[in-house]
Amino acid sequence: MYVGIGLAVLGVGLGIGKIGGHAMDAIARQPEQAGKIQGAMLIAAGLIEGAGLIAIIFGAFVK
Repeated sequence: MYVGIGLAVLGVGLGIGKIGGHAMDAIARQPEQAGKIQGAMLIAAGLIEGAGLIAIIFGAFVK
């Protein structure tokens, strides 16, 4: 049970970190598109975080 929760948290952290890093690379290449890139980054991070929260809830309450 706790291993699954830990893996979910690890996956969410890695996913959001990867999105943030790639977004910074994209903004460095095309600074005029920073607003669009940040918007897309926040939407993707929110979706990943939501999926991670669902995984944590299932891991904590489903036996």
